[in-house]
Amino acid sequence: MSDKPRGLFTPTVTALAAFAVLVGLGVWQLNRKQWKEDLIASMTARFEAEPQDFPARDKWPSMTAENSEFLRVKIDADFWPTQDVYAYIAGSALRDDIKSPGYFVFRPAKLPDGRIVVVNRGYVPIDYTTPSPSGRIQLTGYLRWPERESMFVSSSDAKGETWFVRDHQAMAAARGWGEVAPFYIDQEAPVPEGGFPRPASLKVRLRDDHLGYALTWFGLAAVLAVVFTIWLIGRRRKAVSAE
Repeated sequence: MSDKPRGLFTPTVTALAAFAVLVGLGVWQLNRKQWKEDLIASMTARFEAEPQDFPARDKWPSMTAENSEFLRVKIDADFWPTQDVYAYIAGSALRDDIKSPGYFVFRPAKLPDGRIVVVNRGYVPIDYTTPSPSGRIQLTGYLRWPERESMFVSSSDAKGETWFVRDHQAMAAARGWGEVAPFYIDQEAPVPEGGFPRPASLKVRLRDDHLGYALTWFGLAAVLAVVFTIWLIGRRRKAVSAE
């Protein structure tokens, strides 16, 4: 008695399921590509817009990271003669001038109407110890929202002198700065005498590799279809020869 080929139901269902997953991943990457392009366009528009006046307090409750982050503003700020707060930075996805680990320098500033806003005054090298300048200056910068502590990274060291999460509200609470705006400012200009802390314009440096990933998933789906078809033809020939 000749051997009869085994049933095709299980391998066919498995192949179809795998094919659907691969195609779905490709479509997901195309959707991610569109999302990334919209994000880059939105960030670029905010980076290149003319600086606006600092938002009034009554607008703060409606402002979120989704609708206002990277908004370019101008303010007249009076920096307190207080100790700087240092936030460790190994590199930046928005600045191409940071080539080695260092710190972002945070300090509170009082606005003419009495409000307090925290400013990231810019980058300093790891061994830089000179305090940032105090006094009143006119500056431009970008609105930023605080990072959140993760389960793997603590917000600061034990003494609260070096921070690893850029959370200006936690800094304000630890240093007794009082009530501060819900956002901080990444200073863009001016550059202080001596060059540090060094502010800078932000740039969009987000990678957009989603099309390549999509083509990879679609290619794997095509390979699976071809391989399964070849296998199916071989099984069919075996069945015919066995009759």
